[in-house]
Amino acid sequence: MGLFPPIPNANAPADRTRPLADRMRPRTLDEFVGQEHLIGSGKPLRTQIDRDDAGSLIFWGPPGTGKTTLAKIIAGMTKAEFLEFSAVLAGIKEIKQVMADAERARQYGTRTIVFIDEIHRFNKAQQDAFLPHVEKGNIRLIGATTENPSFEINSALLSRCRVYVLKPLTEDQIVPLLRRALFEEERGLGGMKVKASDDVLRKIASYTSGDARSAYNVLEVAAALAQEKTSDQSPAEITDDIVRDALQKRTLLYDKSGEEHYNLISALHKSVRNSDPDAALYWLGRMLEAGEDPLYIARRVVRMAVEDIGLADPNALALCMAARDAVDFIGMPEGNLALAQAVVYLSAAPKSNALYTAYSEVQQDVEQTAADAVPLHLRNAPTGLMKGLGYGDGYQYAHDLKEKVANMQCLPDNLRDRVYYRPTLEGVEKRIRERLEEIKRLRSLAPPQKPPRPKKES
Repeated sequence: MGLFPPIPNANAPADRTRPLADRMRPRTLDEFVGQEHLIGSGKPLRTQIDRDDAGSLIFWGPPGTGKTTLAKIIAGMTKAEFLEFSAVLAGIKEIKQVMADAERARQYGTRTIVFIDEIHRFNKAQQDAFLPHVEKGNIRLIGATTENPSFEINSALLSRCRVYVLKPLTEDQIVPLLRRALFEEERGLGGMKVKASDDVLRKIASYTSGDARSAYNVLEVAAALAQEKTSDQSPAEITDDIVRDALQKRTLLYDKSGEEHYNLISALHKSVRNSDPDAALYWLGRMLEAGEDPLYIARRVVRMAVEDIGLADPNALALCMAARDAVDFIGMPEGNLALAQAVVYLSAAPKSNALYTAYSEVQQDVEQTAADAVPLHLRNAPTGLMKGLGYGDGYQYAHDLKEKVANMQCLPDNLRDRVYYRPTLEGVEKRIRERLEEIKRLRSLAPPQKPPRPKKES
């Protein structure tokens, strides 16, 4: 007897107290919808299952795409005992008990699949506890995660597992699932005698972001609401208004600390950089409506102003700082328009990464070249001793010169001819470029820098 009960008999009568999403869970690969790139005929996962060579697997994908379902189907097809637990609840003690049960079962010829939901929530020590048992073949590990395994799962464990990426279901895939659930008597809502048009089912599918579980949950609530609102003997019908009540708020795939967080901010930044205000507004809305911290977005928008616009439009930074202050001052949802204004302005602004490139080169030189001393003529000389050592000797005060430009070296000797800032021809930088060319001309006409005075003999 294992620590956890084996997978239930797929042919057992449906427990009506279970959620609709659980009752409608596919029992075979023929019932499974989606992920054709993995389980279609001749595809990699389907081939492994058919050969009874599934090995240890990691299923990576958004919620409601069938990760748990696939694990249970594999266990059923391979005649293995299925032990399931959540990384949220289990600790080292539970892991060791499961491994001991699996090792004993193997001695009696029973194979064990250990399915771990939310495997990314296990810490390093917990993940390491599986390694020897996966290597010995005591268990076949199947982990499910919504986070990028490259970042969340130990490399040693990851190297012993095949990773399969599951995709969100499309609306065209979810609508038939909802239709079947609505009319199926045994596991679905057929006994409620509730109707719904294809347009209504498509609306549910579109509002659940490819998450079949979420779609089933909305359908179940909507069916109950439809029955409550039907007073006569006519069949209850799910309407658009009922769907809106059931949804309350659209389900958006988002995790403020996970990969999708970085995917969306990347999409926003790259849309701004590519001067696409419509795309920038869309990605901004996706983040804000999913609950992202608006001040985080404001900080990133300020970064966009200095990285991608710079001096091509100096007003960009000021406007973004004003947007940040507006979000901080008036809060949300009013502050979302300030951020919208900022990203549209940045999208339309002339682009230049000249400052970003210049400072990156400075950082590289600071790290890779010798830290030469500050030239004596640039040093301050507040004391007689420092003056005697030549501090400040040969300094030319630009305001004393007619053109306000001295022919004076301001970089250390080892970098004296280095050029970092190369302004573009975009926006204000075009004028800056012309001005720098004029400064260069004036410097060449200015009197040469006086050589330092010889030091007095002590």
